[in-house]
Amino acid sequence: MKYSAKIFFSFLLCLSLMGCSSDEDNTTTEVVPVQYKYLALGDSYTFGQSVCETCRFPEQLKDSLEQFLNPEDTFNIKLIAQTGWTTTNLKTAIANENLQNTYDLVTLLIGVNNQYQNRPFSLYEQEFPELVNIAITKAGGDINKLIVVSIPDYAYTPFGQGSIAISEGVYQYNAFAKNYCETNNITFVNITDITRLGLAQPELVANDGLHPSTIAYSKFVERILPEAKIKLGL
Repeated sequence: MKYSAKIFFSFLLCLSLMGCSSDEDNTTTEVVPVQYKYLALGDSYTFGQSVCETCRFPEQLKDSLEQFLNPEDTFNIKLIAQTGWTTTNLKTAIANENLQNTYDLVTLLIGVNNQYQNRPFSLYEQEFPELVNIAITKAGGDINKLIVVSIPDYAYTPFGQGSIAISEGVYQYNAFAKNYCETNNITFVNITDITRLGLAQPELVANDGLHPSTIAYSKFVERILPEAKIKLGL
């Protein structure tokens, strides 16, 4: 009788273990969608003056990054940029927005209107670092989520007519921004040389004869994309 009881309980134990195994085999890992948030800060070069909304570089960057996301992931852009904005205008605009400090990626491209409007260079020396720090704050305090993009050289457009003075002015601003970024271990992406082909390659200039074209912005993205992927862990 005892022997039969042992066989019976062993049989129940086997059934129990088989049930557990079956449950484990049927368990699937739940995929949690990721909601990526991108903050694009700047002026006409970020706003995409004279090109379509989906043609400006932040939108093209979004399209390129989405190819590396899972189907259930989302990628949202918050654009704070307008044609004609100086560093002062951008600071004011950001302050007027109720932004969370939770952005996964931030780009900053600013300064050309300081140069164009003949603002004191000392203003840029003061406000560019301030904007960088604001951008880092909006990225949750993570310096590695920020990409600073160089200022295009509009001397190489029909509007600029190859002006040496314009080119030297843009160079001064870019040199300061690049040096500041390198000193503080901030990612700096140079796209200025692309725009310096504008007179030789008219397709790089928008129909207004001043701003980058859709083609030029796609070339910007080719340089920004590898850095953005690293920052997003893609």
